[in-house]
Amino acid sequence: MPERVVFKGKVPSELANLSINDYTKLIKSRQRRWLKRNSLQYKALTRKIERLKAKGSPKPVRTHFREALILPSWIGLSFEVHNGKEFQRVEIAPNMLGYRLGDFVYTVKRVIHSAPGVKATRGSKFVELK
Repeated sequence: MPERVVFKGKVPSELANLSINDYTKLIKSRQRRWLKRNSLQYKALTRKIERLKAKGSPKPVRTHFREALILPSWIGLSFEVHNGKEFQRVEIAPNMLGYRLGDFVYTVKRVIHSAPGVKATRGSKFVELK
């Protein structure tokens, strides 16, 4: 059974072996420029990832670095990304390449307001129920 093409004509086994230079040829110019200009922040994050890989621990990588562009070497890893209040878990899949970590962790929740009961007036919403 042939492997499914996932990212820019590459299959998952090819993506795992891509170097950063080969990966930059596949992504858009805005992302290439961003990678080039933020290499110091990436070095700190990659050191952290390498330490966890060396230990062999299944713990996710915790980070506040929401702007981090997802790299091919991260496929299969789990991250805990800060959303401003708490850390939310993200499992990296091959179809996430080219996106940022913060794209998968929302900072704002949906607001659900309560409503008065059936055939009730708006003023009766505040009356205690027995």
